Amino acid sequence: MAELVKAAPAAPAPFNIVRMSHVEYVVTDIKAARHFYVDTLGLVLSAETGDALFLRALEERGHHSIRLTEGPVPATRCIGFRVFTDQDLDLAAEFFASRNLPVEWARQPFMGRVLRTRDPWGVPLEFYAEMQRLPTLHQSYGRYRGVKPLRIDHANLFAPDVDGAAEFYAGLGFRLTEYTEDEESGRKWAAWLQRKGNVHDIAFTNGRGPRLHHCAFWIANPLHIIEFLDLISTTGYLANIERGPGRHGISNAFFLYVTDPDGHRIELYSSDYQTVDPDHEPIKWDLRDPTRQTLWGAPAPRSWFEEGTQFEDVACTEPVNAGTPIIAP
Repeated sequence: MAELVKAAPAAPAPFNIVRMSHVEYVVTDIKAARHFYVDTLGLVLSAETGDALFLRALEERGHHSIRLTEGPVPATRCIGFRVFTDQDLDLAAEFFASRNLPVEWARQPFMGRVLRTRDPWGVPLEFYAEMQRLPTLHQSYGRYRGVKPLRIDHANLFAPDVDGAAEFYAGLGFRLTEYTEDEESGRKWAAWLQRKGNVHDIAFTNGRGPRLHHCAFWIANPLHIIEFLDLISTTGYLANIERGPGRHGISNAFFLYVTDPDGHRIELYSSDYQTVDPDHEPIKWDLRDPTRQTLWGAPAPRSWFEEGTQFEDVACTEPVNAGTPIIAP
């Protein structure tokens, strides 16, 4: 049973992160990826440059939220965050350098200055303040297709040390909204943290890592997810349906998990809640509570706890928490 705990005062952020903004995937067949993400899922193609596609969802005015780059092995190249001002980029560089983490200024298409760095576990991160702006498409209903994705929402990572990851990102100004605790060890098994005022911009799930578990797109209506299931089950993507549809206990969101042709997991996500109040209390869940995964009690499949996307050139370690969740038979 979930319980409320007193909200801890938020630490002053060393620089101002607005939100999680983009992910770059390496895909092995750019044409197959385009058919999945554009023709089927319904993302909009902003640009195509050689071996790369730049995609955005229908509400997004930034040039892209997904970069797809063709390569020999599926991987995740980075997770990206927008900061408030260009000065925040300099403050971010000072923060990471002071912790002996790499700082590199990179050139990325359609973006202003880009700071590339890593967290203490090696997760490659990008921070930027400016990206080319494009006209909004949210009222261009003739362009709605697939699941009608509106915006990128969050990234979830497998983490070998969830307590450590939650503490580090809290030090960047992220606020804890929900967490799962293993009662036997007293350690966090999973944690959800936010900057933009809903349940999460980034989350961590106990497991061999770091690896990307999934990125998620916000969908306006759960019925769009049902319609999307009809579409993909009859157009060659039946085997790509991994989990759902359902309603999470954690976040209260209506969800569906699918995989792209290279196995990158995408969550389609709707109906979570607002967390902007400074005294918003984190919700605690027990690892053995069957409603934490799905409010209706259905456990997740084993693949959901074991399969993820490797970050390029990042070694994985086994988790420090040996707690076991409820897994579907």
